[in-house]
Amino acid sequence: MNNIIAGIENNQANFDYTMEELAALASADNLTVVKEIRQKLDQPVAATYFGKGKAEEIKTASEIYDAQLLVVNDELTPTQIRNLETITNLTILDRTALILEIFASRARTKEAKLQVQIAKLQYQLPRLQTGKKDQLDQQTAGNAGGGYTNRGAGETKLELNRRVIQKRISNLRKELKELTKNHEVQRQQRQKNQLKTVALVGYTNAGKSTTMNQILALTGAKQSKQVFEKDMLFATLDTAVRKISLEDKKEFLLSDTVGFVSKLPHQLVKSFRATLEEAAQADLLIQVIDGADEHAKEMIATTEATLKEIGVTDIPMIYAYNKADKSQLTYPVAEGNQITYSARQVESIELLLELIKKELFKDYEEHTYLIPYNQGRYLDLLNQQASISKQDYLETGYLVKAEVAPKLAGQLAQFLSE
Repeated sequence: MNNIIAGIENNQANFDYTMEELAALASADNLTVVKEIRQKLDQPVAATYFGKGKAEEIKTASEIYDAQLLVVNDELTPTQIRNLETITNLTILDRTALILEIFASRARTKEAKLQVQIAKLQYQLPRLQTGKKDQLDQQTAGNAGGGYTNRGAGETKLELNRRVIQKRISNLRKELKELTKNHEVQRQQRQKNQLKTVALVGYTNAGKSTTMNQILALTGAKQSKQVFEKDMLFATLDTAVRKISLEDKKEFLLSDTVGFVSKLPHQLVKSFRATLEEAAQADLLIQVIDGADEHAKEMIATTEATLKEIGVTDIPMIYAYNKADKSQLTYPVAEGNQITYSARQVESIELLLELIKKELFKDYEEHTYLIPYNQGRYLDLLNQQASISKQDYLETGYLVKAEVAPKLAGQLAQFLSE
């Protein structure tokens, strides 16, 4: 379908970027952008969003370019949608509705589908009376003897529709709550086992899934554990959690979360809060950034604003600048909590893993233990859970030098030989 994208520039520092992103979102929804229209205004017009003259310009452009749809770079009010449809004779799709459509088409699991349904219904609720095709008649009767106005059939229908949608939202939330209970049980079990967790976060299409798959491949995970990846916005909406086992016996869980985008609808953030709990509960975040994109700074700001909205704060973060192979940057290079890398390069993934290990396991302790021969089960624990760098056999027992987790260090404290 041919469409026009349009937006109001009201001194936004990143306006050009959001318009480029809007075009990409339209393309992700299989729409063909035939024209871009902008207007400079301090504030949107309350009734029509755009000024009257600009709205007429949009109408003329739609006739010239044979467009059927107008995609607006903002969330519009019901009145603005209705009036713009009347003036332009176009179907109006605001930014929020467009993102919701994309999410609806990408949802695969039952949980993701429920989350999107809830978000769409929340968006539709205040817009029940909006649109050329959907307007409800509101008839009023004259003042009756009691001095009040009777509500007409249209108003009754509107209230009925609202009740139906509110009930539907309530039922969907109950269903979603049952599903997320399983995630919470799994999360509590992981915490009980003291298995550390790492969450990949960041902008959509920055390379989170590719990074995860390459880590899985490098650490010998089965092909079946790979997650879906594709070069498109919001390729996946489902949080995947995989166990990563390293050669030195260290283990952690790696999760790939839904990608972010600027002006991500509040309804979606709220609905996907349970999914994003993987990030909120992580021991370490890896913010994957498209290092080859000139708007990388804006992407970082969007990601961190969204994380803050869902309550993710004070969690250590690695800033991972991906796609260095598509830029002039030197890679792989790591400094402090930053890495420049290419998710397609083995050396890059190896360096990223070293950075993860350095941050994630910094509380590990290196000790030397003297374990009596009749306490061999503790040596078994070391072999299963620790990285042993040296082992000797003495008259009194096994002399073992190993790097161990705090919990295991506590269990072995009685055998310290230092």
